Amino acid sequence: MRPFMKHIGEIWRCANLYRTQQYRGQEIGSYQDSYIINICKHPGIAQDGLAKLIYVHKSNVARQLSSLEEKGFVTRMADPEDKRVLRVYPTEKAKQALAHIRAVHKQWNELIVEGLNEEEREIVAKYAEILAESAKRIVGQEEEGGAE
Repeated sequence: MRPFMKHIGEIWRCANLYRTQQYRGQEIGSYQDSYIINICKHPGIAQDGLAKLIYVHKSNVARQLSSLEEKGFVTRMADPEDKRVLRVYPTEKAKQALAHIRAVHKQWNELIVEGLNEEEREIVAKYAEILAESAKRIVGQEEEGGAE
């Protein structure tokens, strides 16, 4: 089998560069957009739950949320029933940024498959989804195995 992870990594890094350019002047970094999307989709999500949802280490989530909070995109509050749990909520600023973030993602998705016909686009999407599900399954298995 030909190696392909190198290419997936290159696509990911190029996507980050593209998004960074598109977010210039918006106070959003290319790694913060997934936080805003998911916090808007799940207002009140626990900080630890967000880490699991977007497959990021808890310490990275804490750092990114601190930055987003300083910039006015999110607020964090202790859960009234369990003070150890931090709940994250989008601010109006995050909700307003969401449309721009989604537009940038849509534009990148269209640009990256430019030159492919509809059938090829469907094949790429299908196999990308299969690979993502395999990756999630592997990470889930490793987490379960590590807990024992």
